[in-house]
Amino acid sequence: MAPAPAEPGGMDGYLGLRDVLVDLDLGAARGGGDGGTGGGGGFTVCFWLYLSGSAGPSSVILHQITAGGDNKLPFLALSEGNKLLLLPLLRLHKEAPGTSSYPWTDTTNISDANECPLEKWIHIGCEVTENVMRLHIDGDLVADAHLCSIPSEPANQDDAYQICLVGNSDKVEGYVYNIQVLSMLGTVHEQYTENPPSKLSIEYSCCDGIEVGDDGIWCIVGGKASCRRNFIMEVVLTNAFGEPVNKDTQIVASLVYADNGAVVEKSRDDAEPPLLIAFEGLEYPAKSRPLPILRGRALFKLKISQLSSKCDNKLFHIYFSTLHAQKYPFLEASSKPVCCISRGRPNRPMGPRKRTSSATVGEIQSVNNHQGFGRDGKVNACSQSHDLVCLHPSKFLKVEVDGIETHKMLLVCLQSEQDRKMVLETPSVTRTDSTASDSDSIDGGSSWSGSDRDEVETFSDAMVFRYCLEGTCERSTFLKDAASSINVDDLIALANQVSLYSGCSHHRNQIIISKQLLEEGADTWSIISKNKERALWSSAVPEIVAKFMDISRSANRGLSEQDLEVLRGIAGCVDDLGRGEFDRLWYWLYLVAASLSKDKINNLWARTEPVWIEGFITKVEAENALRSSRELLRKLGTFILRFPTTRSWPHPDAGSLVVTYVGSDNSIHHRLLSLDFSAARAGSLQDLLLQEPELLQLGRQAH
Repeated sequence: MAPAPAEPGGMDGYLGLRDVLVDLDLGAARGGGDGGTGGGGGFTVCFWLYLSGSAGPSSVILHQITAGGDNKLPFLALSEGNKLLLLPLLRLHKEAPGTSSYPWTDTTNISDANECPLEKWIHIGCEVTENVMRLHIDGDLVADAHLCSIPSEPANQDDAYQICLVGNSDKVEGYVYNIQVLSMLGTVHEQYTENPPSKLSIEYSCCDGIEVGDDGIWCIVGGKASCRRNFIMEVVLTNAFGEPVNKDTQIVASLVYADNGAVVEKSRDDAEPPLLIAFEGLEYPAKSRPLPILRGRALFKLKISQLSSKCDNKLFHIYFSTLHAQKYPFLEASSKPVCCISRGRPNRPMGPRKRTSSATVGEIQSVNNHQGFGRDGKVNACSQSHDLVCLHPSKFLKVEVDGIETHKMLLVCLQSEQDRKMVLETPSVTRTDSTASDSDSIDGGSSWSGSDRDEVETFSDAMVFRYCLEGTCERSTFLKDAASSINVDDLIALANQVSLYSGCSHHRNQIIISKQLLEEGADTWSIISKNKERALWSSAVPEIVAKFMDISRSANRGLSEQDLEVLRGIAGCVDDLGRGEFDRLWYWLYLVAASLSKDKINNLWARTEPVWIEGFITKVEAENALRSSRELLRKLGTFILRFPTTRSWPHPDAGSLVVTYVGSDNSIHHRLLSLDFSAARAGSLQDLLLQEPELLQLGRQAH
């Protein structure tokens, strides 16, 4: 008999192939005729299948054995082209395989036309009657066959109708989930959508504090406590459809050798653990502090104390797994190869050096207006600058590719006192990025300090270069310290220097906005928390919505329930939130609201017939919106606009829009839009978007 159905949302129901044992009653298949859904006989075998990368052609996945028989014959196998084969049943169909039927492709079989994917969950549905067998893959019928039935055996033979399905015990590494035998036909698609299995993976777009070499190896600064640096990794638990899973489970991180997977041990008894996790401002051995999955995600702030040079120059992996005693490859995730290096910090603290600022009052006002803010730091609703769409190339070293492409148009503004000209260039630029943002951007280990003098100060070259090279966490910590102690002129000077050295003007905006962002965030938290350590999410929502509408100048469109759920996921909270969780939310939401305060984006946000800018949705949700089914994409050129949930202050792209669209290669692409400003170009933002040859129609025509 089949195992009991797996509980929806649970972590049970997984079996290794060697543990699969299912009894089939062939008597239930008789009288089913052609197997119509209204027919009398027939049964369905449904299950999810996960095959490891070692599964090769001509491998048997499930055997069939008759009661009292010794021979194992195939029921479900892989062909030489790694395509799934379903074979007729013994004692029911004349076409059933025999002991001399190898290769199985020479016998009657039902075959999928596509190659079976490995290391990925697929759903198998087998409908059986005495005259028909059907094979369903991921809820869709892919093949069927009409067969000849064997006459019924005498009723006194009790084992005449008994067949067992058993998993391959030695040659194929694979797993099944929620295997069921149903005494009815026509329910395969329902079983497919009802209770999908889970898979653990690393969200590389949210990794921070990591450098990537030309060979793809991660370089992480570790070693002594005075030298090692934080790096951030996020793991996601999704179902087979790519949707986040809310399950009561915990994930633990460990450091393993890349060559053999063995856990890296302490070099001596009194040495520090090789991998450390930051938790509430303190460091703990990573294996002693598992993190719960919240809304499908767990965010790890880690440090490595074990240098590769102390381990025969071996490479490592950061390995994540659940706490279950039984280990499954789909509930484990390993990073790319890691080389832990030592990088000495400067012997003296880097502070600002005094220099006369070159920023004039007019320049300060100009920079502030470019961000949509007045000189007092308030949102400037009367800004006269015009927003132009471009895809801006950052010149920072890329930390990790996150799927956002920049085959782009570049709008260049040439200005003089007499005239202004707009030149349109169309190079194809591969975008590089200093870091992929994470909304948890607090790091108490920075030793940077700002100026507290009244006169205009600037910063040393070493300090500016360090800001350019550090991760988002370190930048956030520095700006939090600096914004509270230096004046606006100092921030302008730093913003100009960072913009100059990095070649990315978007850093300027993030630096200049920091003072107002932090002050309004502190005020908002004070209102929400009422001077307590934590506040209920339900009581925080009205104030968050009110601040969003005020900053964004959005009179008619606020935040939907879906938007609030995305915000709660960014914060990483459930029923209540603390200051750290609120800050994660605020560092993302404030920049989005500031972008929406600009006239052209604000007009687009207000339009809901049709919807031009989606509410707050994730990358996965955006991709699903561009599918007419789970396998088919919508019309080429279909696109939607969204705000990326992995870009938070002070990431240079925080508050930017992403266009997700179906490209000419019939695949989904994500392009980062940035907003440049000039009075030389009029026209609506939607017109500029539709000038792009690959953007043809909105993905959602009605709200």
